[in-house]
Amino acid sequence: MAWGKKKNGRKEPTFGIGAALSDLRLTADDRVPGGGDDRPKKTPKQAPKRESNSGGGDKPRKSRTSSKARSSGGLGKGVKRLFYWGAVLGLWAAIAIVGVVIYVGAHLPPIQSLEIPKRPPTIQIVGMDGTVLATRGEQAGANVSLKDLPPYLPKAFIAIEDRRFYSHYGVDPIGIARAAATNLMHRGVSQGGSTLTQQLAKNLFLTQERTMARKLQEVELAFWLERKHSKAEILELYLNRVYFGSGAYGVEAAAQKYFGKPAKNVTVAEAAMLAGLVKSPSRLAPNRNPEGAEARAKVVLAAMQDAEFITAAQAKGATGVPQYNVKPVGAGTVNYVADWIGEVLDDLVGQVDESIIVETTIDPKLQSVAEAAIIDELAAKSVKFNVTQGALVAMTPDGSVRAMVGGRNYSESQFNRAVTAKRQPGSSFKPFVYLTAIEAGLTPETIRTDAPIDIKGWKPENYTHEYFGSVTLTQALSMSLNTVAVRLGIEVGPASVVRTAHRLGIASKLEANASIALGTSEVSMTELVGAYAPFANGGLAVSPHVVNRIRTVEGKKTLYTRPSETASQVIDARAVAAMNTMMQQTILSGSAKKAELPGWYAAGKTGTSQDFRDAWFIGYTSQLVTGVWLGNDDNSPTKKATGGGLPVEIWSRFMKTAHQGLQPQPVPGLAPSNSFSNNPIGQALSSLLPGSPAPSPSAPPERGYVPSAPVYNGYRPQPPAPTQTNYPAARQQPQQNVRPEAASGLDGWLTERLFGR
Repeated sequence: MAWGKKKNGRKEPTFGIGAALSDLRLTADDRVPGGGDDRPKKTPKQAPKRESNSGGGDKPRKSRTSSKARSSGGLGKGVKRLFYWGAVLGLWAAIAIVGVVIYVGAHLPPIQSLEIPKRPPTIQIVGMDGTVLATRGEQAGANVSLKDLPPYLPKAFIAIEDRRFYSHYGVDPIGIARAAATNLMHRGVSQGGSTLTQQLAKNLFLTQERTMARKLQEVELAFWLERKHSKAEILELYLNRVYFGSGAYGVEAAAQKYFGKPAKNVTVAEAAMLAGLVKSPSRLAPNRNPEGAEARAKVVLAAMQDAEFITAAQAKGATGVPQYNVKPVGAGTVNYVADWIGEVLDDLVGQVDESIIVETTIDPKLQSVAEAAIIDELAAKSVKFNVTQGALVAMTPDGSVRAMVGGRNYSESQFNRAVTAKRQPGSSFKPFVYLTAIEAGLTPETIRTDAPIDIKGWKPENYTHEYFGSVTLTQALSMSLNTVAVRLGIEVGPASVVRTAHRLGIASKLEANASIALGTSEVSMTELVGAYAPFANGGLAVSPHVVNRIRTVEGKKTLYTRPSETASQVIDARAVAAMNTMMQQTILSGSAKKAELPGWYAAGKTGTSQDFRDAWFIGYTSQLVTGVWLGNDDNSPTKKATGGGLPVEIWSRFMKTAHQGLQPQPVPGLAPSNSFSNNPIGQALSSLLPGSPAPSPSAPPERGYVPSAPVYNGYRPQPPAPTQTNYPAARQQPQQNVRPEAASGLDGWLTERLFGR
């Protein structure tokens, strides 16, 4: 029983999800047919049901029709969408282009204020006879019109630069595309697409920089030029403004520069060469690169033939036998003069904003003679004396510069050694020392001692290292005795010597010390020659000058005329006579005895600086004061080049030519003896030389001759017979035995051999 009760015991109730699902059971009806297979089983096919009034369209046919509709609708939507976005992008592109145009235009001058700018100013420098010497600034010839040019000249530019010039409106899209394709094929910039109008716009208004902004400005200005000017006007402007190299702007300036003829007279070959220069004017200039210019000209001739601007016969004739009369590069020494004028021009007329003509004091013939004298003598003897440079300045006694050579080769060195360089003048400074002594009361016959001297350890010596005891000032200056010059400088005071030099025209700073007597302070050549001019003009101050007048090209306005000034007296006439008498002996018997100027009265002084670094000679007549300097730019010593050697030879060569055809006139205070060998005493003594021909008894002495060379009587040389006896009262000293310098002149050589020492 108990077992039974246990089996049939009471069930306790349960709660929750388990209780809710405890009575859930699946029946067969609840299972998917097919047992445990999860995939649905195929059912037998049944005939499709026909819908009433369907038109016989079954479901598959209905599906294909709707697919086509959907496809057609999608294509239409794609086209519409493409058109829409294209319109949007086009609108934004137009806005961007307008924005760029506005931006570029904002950085241009107002269109209404744009005008064809004036030609760049040209400075034309002419000689005293009107000959054009040089041109400075941007050389621009006169404007030429198309009707005055040969037809093939403008056509040459069209053929090579802008074949479609008459077809486009400032910008040539076809030309740009062709240039782009060519450059792409060559993988570089080998062809440009700019039209003549674009090039003109660039030349007139823009810079040469290669930027996109500048290119866009060029395009805008090209459109503006085409709207404002006709094709003929644009072409004419282009030909008159384009750059041809070597400072030449415009076909007229280029034709004159390269061929020495006006543009209206150029040949077909020359026209082709000019047109070819536009591509690269500096590289293809015919006076610098004739082979490159000729090769480019052949390309232009081929283009002209291809465009049917010239016939095949013309092209062949110009190519086969080219007639290029190209002028050489301007490297003449007159360019030193032109540079000097450029330096003083601002002081005379201020800023130059129009083309001008500068009328100078330069004599073109004398300039050529001076240039040849310097270049030829240096070419022959520069190696022997280790001299690389030379300079020459020649001016009239009133300071008008007639010739100036600032170096042997302007193309190699533009440094002007006649104006800019400052060098030690050496003994050529001594005349200022002697003049100070003369003004202090000494005379040419005053005796001073030539002997060793020691000034606080400084021991100046003579060039020959010989000393001659008591000598006159005339002898001391003509023989260039250093010890006497130093003693005189100390006697009168270095400061007085400096004041004298400044009074006569030396502008450089001078050190007032004992060595000033030997020319140790540096000066420029032009101021030194100018300081000698008062000796040649009677004691009047001069200011070296080269400009007489400055005027506009048309001559309508004179900008400058050299004022007529009353020169002040800076040397007393008696002192001038004394100095000229002494410096005449430098040429007659002293350190410049090699100077030859038959028939003329001349005087001067040589100079050689320490270690033979500078060699000078400044000599003058009544017509010209001329100075010559030789040396090296690095101040290195020469091989014993002295002032009495090569400089005197150059001076003589120049002065002989310069005085041809002129009537000799006396230098103030000089006796009319022109050379030692041409006066009676000189001829008599010269006859005693071995091998010398006997003098002709029928040869009369020179008319008006007054002996001025020293006349020796035994051991005592007598002073030169002065031409004037009204010197200032001098301290007279007794004459002493004087040992003449054997190497100083012919008279010394003869005295030594005839009378002994």
